[in-house]
Amino acid sequence: MNNPDRTPSILIFLGSAALLLGAYGFEYIGGLQPCVLCLYQRLPHAAVLAIALSAILLVSRPVATLFLTGLAGLVLLTSAGIAGYHVGVEQKWWEGPAGCQAPGTAETVAALRAQLLGRPVIRCGEVPWSLFGVSMAGYNMLISTAMGLFALWTTRKITRERPKP
Repeated sequence: MNNPDRTPSILIFLGSAALLLGAYGFEYIGGLQPCVLCLYQRLPHAAVLAIALSAILLVSRPVATLFLTGLAGLVLLTSAGIAGYHVGVEQKWWEGPAGCQAPGTAETVAALRAQLLGRPVIRCGEVPWSLFGVSMAGYNMLISTAMGLFALWTTRKITRERPKP
């Protein structure tokens, strides 16, 4: 059965997949280590992949597809909120969480030394990469907002266009 209502879910799936691939590409190919907030921003996109894939696979259940598309929109707006918070930390509008300031908590001097020597401190307030003055968190905020609004708008539009029983 062909269900055109799943097209938005396909686009949302591809958008979140592209953002995650970009983040992992910057990390593993470009060598940019993510901070705690960067990692938090990935979680909603992973959830959107699962939600959108479920909506895509529920071909015979258009109502479920619409519900899941709307849910994906809300999760994407959550991602935009996390990214917006990160942008605020980068711009020094407010302080980031404790995990952004220090490499971790150690109970002994030897453990602290091992932590400090074992990994670099990735600060959430520093912008390691930007394009046209916009950081990766800024782009995530903009793209996640657009995708979330698109998901909610298409869900509302398709729901209104459906024939009433």
